[in-house]
Amino acid sequence: MSNQGKSEGRNVILIGMPGAGKSTVGVVLAKRLGYAFLDADLLIQDREGKLLHEIIADKGVEGFWRIEEEVNAAVEARRTVIATGGSVIYGVRAMEHYRRIGTIVYLKLSLQETAGRLGDLEERGVTLRHGQDLAGLYAERIPMYERYADLTMDCEGLSIREIVTAVAQMVGMGRESSEI
Repeated sequence: MSNQGKSEGRNVILIGMPGAGKSTVGVVLAKRLGYAFLDADLLIQDREGKLLHEIIADKGVEGFWRIEEEVNAAVEARRTVIATGGSVIYGVRAMEHYRRIGTIVYLKLSLQETAGRLGDLEERGVTLRHGQDLAGLYAERIPMYERYADLTMDCEGLSIREIVTAVAQMVGMGRESSEI
């Protein structure tokens, strides 16, 4: 386990596949730590005035990734849990920015668990290249998540409470609480 990010006030940035629970875990973790919460996908939707799948349909996968990188690279936050979109790892500038301003935590799930949690990939705003399926996307992204992660949390079979407790301890701010 890394000691990065153990200082008070550093952001916690959650990365991982769609369906890994970044937004759900993020809200509860923010409450647990006494931090603010920011959902980067909502920032993108607000900036563009469209839902994620509409942006992808209008701009294409690469166009969406450019917007996602711009939005994430511009996030200014302190003492905030940031839930990113699953494709944030394609934006080098965004990931370098996040590495500077916080501790990056990879919420890891198996392909089988990921597939079971996801519904319609297109409606969910998952960026698939032409002809790519979930297994191909998973195989492409996992090494990238692992490369950028300061910490990795294996979420397989765990409840939100268990994940939040473990991540809070991993980032060095675990406190006993009955609120989660």
